[in-house]
Amino acid sequence: MARVVEVHAIKRASADAKYRQMTGSPVKPLILKLCLPAVISNLVTTAYNLTDTFFIGRLGTAQSGAIGIAFSVMTVLQALGFFFGNGAGNSMSRELGKQNNERASRLLAVGFAGATISGLLVAIFGLITLHPLVIFLGSTPTIAPHAVHYLTPILIAAPCVCGSFALNGLLRYQGQSMFGMIGLVTGALLNFLLAPLFIFVLDLGIFGAGLATGICQTVSFLILTTMSSRFGVMKLSLRNCRPDVLLVREILGGGLPSLIRQGAGSIATTCVNIAANPFGDATIAGMAIVMRIMLGANSVIVGLGQGFQPVCGYNYGAGKYGRVKEAYWFCVRLSTIVLIVLGALIWIFAPQLVEIFRSDPAVVEVGVAALHFQCVTVALNGVNMMGNMSSQTMGKTGIASFLAVCRMGLFLAPAVLILPHFLGVLGVEMAQSVSDVLSCAVTIPFQRKLLQGLRER
Repeated sequence: MARVVEVHAIKRASADAKYRQMTGSPVKPLILKLCLPAVISNLVTTAYNLTDTFFIGRLGTAQSGAIGIAFSVMTVLQALGFFFGNGAGNSMSRELGKQNNERASRLLAVGFAGATISGLLVAIFGLITLHPLVIFLGSTPTIAPHAVHYLTPILIAAPCVCGSFALNGLLRYQGQSMFGMIGLVTGALLNFLLAPLFIFVLDLGIFGAGLATGICQTVSFLILTTMSSRFGVMKLSLRNCRPDVLLVREILGGGLPSLIRQGAGSIATTCVNIAANPFGDATIAGMAIVMRIMLGANSVIVGLGQGFQPVCGYNYGAGKYGRVKEAYWFCVRLSTIVLIVLGALIWIFAPQLVEIFRSDPAVVEVGVAALHFQCVTVALNGVNMMGNMSSQTMGKTGIASFLAVCRMGLFLAPAVLILPHFLGVLGVEMAQSVSDVLSCAVTIPFQRKLLQGLRER
């Protein structure tokens, strides 16, 4: 009994110290401290993805196209992980801001369990329907066999993939992003070693790339589970997995914008593949490479937003709205400056960036044109991303869900399906930029009204 009391006292002291840090320390240094591990995690994860793209690009254009098809499935797995991780994490950060630690522990356990179970369901469905699935996602007859080989081991590891994304978010919302970074970076570094080994040395081809990814995601999952059980402000324990109606509703509300954002991304990627299909394998491969490159640029901003979210959640829960506004505007300004610089660099080096992954002239032509279009509008994503993340973290599910669906669903999917009928392959290449402009125009008035409604308690 004395031991239990001692453990609870230690947990309480840890939670109180984190509360004081999140609600009392200077906002800008706090965000930078929290976002740095998140940015590193996202960049390394992007490098993780680009590693496959690079090595698979040595195998052929059809194999490169298979990456674009697989990206849709990976986006679904991310969507489910983010749904449970952000859904539980948003509410958890607000509960920690209110110093309601018992409920925060339950949110952590339910979010983790939901992510791994959903990954298992995706694995079962995906493996049963894999060949018709890749055809549905836009594969040509030459790409489809490679997509099947690549996705098979990834789907087997799907519970670990979903669990890893969820646990990273759950640690981050506690202000413990450093531990999340360790788990993701370890798996990514391992992939740098295993991918070429499996693809070339063991001569497993594109199946080897998928196998390396599946193994590395499993390693990350095991590390993140250990980190969350031992070093989280709230320690992960399945004994706390006691859902009730209100708790499930909170997770659904908090995670819905993430699910919509990622799900719309998967749909949009599928639409890009379908729109590119009539123009051949080179167009599909070129757009797949562009999506990976721009994912790297946007991952920096996502990391900054991930540093912002726990600050927003804690202080919104504590009623310290002045700190919420200060954090929001700091992140908008910083993200816009960073994206302008990245956009300029990508524009200048666009041919070299595409050629790293595939030197086929037809692939390079498509990739460079699409990159140039996206570089023009990429700076708008700072406003788009921070608006979406702030409304989600404050529990404004309706606004957050609408803003989430705009960029990748409401605007991109129709644009990429309609524009090619009038502009040919140019319509595929410019569709994302059209979507970015329209999304920013919608986000600004919503965000202005949300911030004006905050009054310090």
